[in-house]
Amino acid sequence: MVIKNTPSAVVGLVRGRSLAGQFLASQLVVVAVVLVAVAAVSVAQSEGEFREVRGQRMIAVAENMASAPIVRERSEQDPADPFIARTLAPEVDRAVALSGADLAELLGPDGTVRASSDPSRIGARVDLGVSRADEGRAWFGDADIDGTHSLVGQVPILSTDGEVLAVASVSEGYPSTWALLTRAGEGLLVYLGLGAMLGLVASWLLSRRIKRHTRGLEVAEIASLADHREALLHSIREGVIAVNNDGGITLLNDSARTLLGVPDSAVGQGVDTVGIDPAVVSFLMSGEDDGGDGDTVIATRTRVLALSRRATTSGGRRIGTVTTMRDSTELAALQGQLSSHKSVTDTLRAQTHEFANQLHTISGLVQLGEYDAVRELVGTLTRRRAEISDAVTQHISDPAVAALLIAKTSLAAESGVSLLLDPRSHLNPLDPAMATDVITLLGNLIDNAVDVSVGAADARVTICIDDRDGLAISVLDTGPGVPEHLREAIFARGITSKPEVPGGRGIGLALVRLVTAQHGGTIEVSDGPGGGARFLVRLKAVSHHA
Repeated sequence: MVIKNTPSAVVGLVRGRSLAGQFLASQLVVVAVVLVAVAAVSVAQSEGEFREVRGQRMIAVAENMASAPIVRERSEQDPADPFIARTLAPEVDRAVALSGADLAELLGPDGTVRASSDPSRIGARVDLGVSRADEGRAWFGDADIDGTHSLVGQVPILSTDGEVLAVASVSEGYPSTWALLTRAGEGLLVYLGLGAMLGLVASWLLSRRIKRHTRGLEVAEIASLADHREALLHSIREGVIAVNNDGGITLLNDSARTLLGVPDSAVGQGVDTVGIDPAVVSFLMSGEDDGGDGDTVIATRTRVLALSRRATTSGGRRIGTVTTMRDSTELAALQGQLSSHKSVTDTLRAQTHEFANQLHTISGLVQLGEYDAVRELVGTLTRRRAEISDAVTQHISDPAVAALLIAKTSLAAESGVSLLLDPRSHLNPLDPAMATDVITLLGNLIDNAVDVSVGAADARVTICIDDRDGLAISVLDTGPGVPEHLREAIFARGITSKPEVPGGRGIGLALVRLVTAQHGGTIEVSDGPGGGARFLVRLKAVSHHA
């Protein structure tokens, strides 16, 4: 069995956006998010580096401007001098030119701009609340200057007694995001672009691979296929169970759960851990393909199952097996009844053959005029039949079971096997339904015992039936016996339905265990005291005929 998914198998489905396209789009989003994150980190690092390096630079320029003799001299004079801005203009312009700053100013202790590289700001007030320059300490930090977010460095100009005379202030606006990205490194944009291109190519290749592995099916089609598969599996009457190469259950429909008696949670668990009958577990774990059209019959303690197994492959690789199963319990019961009828037919045939021989003998004696010999032969045959009948009926009061034993005695004798009834046997008349089940049990056990005893040195089958404490049926043969490791398997594995495979009576012993289980009984197999095997069936409750 090869598992395939073909787009043509899905009819009437509305195609949405392709799965590969959706995956490609999602991958592009991921690539874009990664690129944005990398860019954000780079911008943050560049901004931090700019603040640290240029902040120290602004303080250095401000200190240089504050240390100029003309600046200190004019700061110690009258701050209200109207010519102070013109006098100090060359110094603030020089500070801007040397540092590359945007703005250089001299402020009064109250924040009033006394001189500035931007003449329009002279006389304006600057908030020194965030600065510590008015306390006599150099400071750099962020400030908003005319609506521009700027980095400012401020240095106080002190008198000889430590009084703040003025403040030298140098500022530079923060660069744009693009400028920060370019500051992060010459190859950063190249790397980002290359990463984006590689991400796009990888996403496209991956989307193509996904499309190939999904057989070109889209999301809606895959979901519909899964729904259809579930509906199909759970609607068919046959049980279906799939097992992977490791012995794990990968698929289990409702019929299989019922037939195997496993819970809904069995899927995903090991086939040998969910309580499946050991004979079925052994069959499923063997992992071999049946390779034909026949079924393997396995009898559990409550059912007779016909199983057929096929190997499953995907892409030329074996992935496990799929086993279908049918409940053949009723069919097995009918087969048991058919076997019983066949046994009666064989018995009648054997008796017919025996009677024919006896009649030929009598006819010959009559032709020879040996009438005394005829009388003696008829008397002997009558006594022998009476002895067989009396030996059974004095212990077995149920007519159906007694008739079965008498018939089996003649049939076994034809095969060279003596069928003996233990003198300790006792059976009262049974209800018709109970008698039918007992005949099924006894008939199959006797047939099995006769078959294995044929050819033995002292071929005999000994039967003991006792209903004084429940019902016990013991059948002892003189065959080769049953090895200990097969004493469970002989009740489970039936013969295949393939016509070329020989084999015994098929599911006879499986029927014995099934009928025994239906009556709440047990069956045991042990070695006989003189060799051979002993089958002992015990039924807890027996329905007798009123």
